[in-house]
Amino acid sequence: LNHPGQICAGYAPVVDCHTAHIACKFLTLVKKIDRRSGKELEDNPQHVKSGDAAIVEMKAQKAICVEAFAEYAPLGRFAVRDMKQTVAVGVIKSVKKREGGSGKVTKAAQKVQKKK
Repeated sequence: LNHPGQICAGYAPVVDCHTAHIACKFLTLVKKIDRRSGKELEDNPQHVKSGDAAIVEMKAQKAICVEAFAEYAPLGRFAVRDMKQTVAVGVIKSVKKREGGSGKVTKAAQKVQKKK
């Protein structure tokens, strides 16, 4: 983490993952961890400061195509950017996928469905 102040839940930076640049919101700070060993230091911290490492739950403002780092590494890395500079980098531990079908259906897709 490289941020001049401290980051709390509700922080809304831009997340760059692969070629996508999407605004995201930090919903909760799950835990603060040691950068080197990965051991848990604190559960549900109020904030994280520069030099800290943390596991956070984020929600994208729009749909974004990502995967867990363990499943597909190129779509599992991200950078958090704010104030035209990189604030943090990280990997995606897990993804909560939304239900499909609520998106826009193109005319070509409608024709294929009618033929079936």
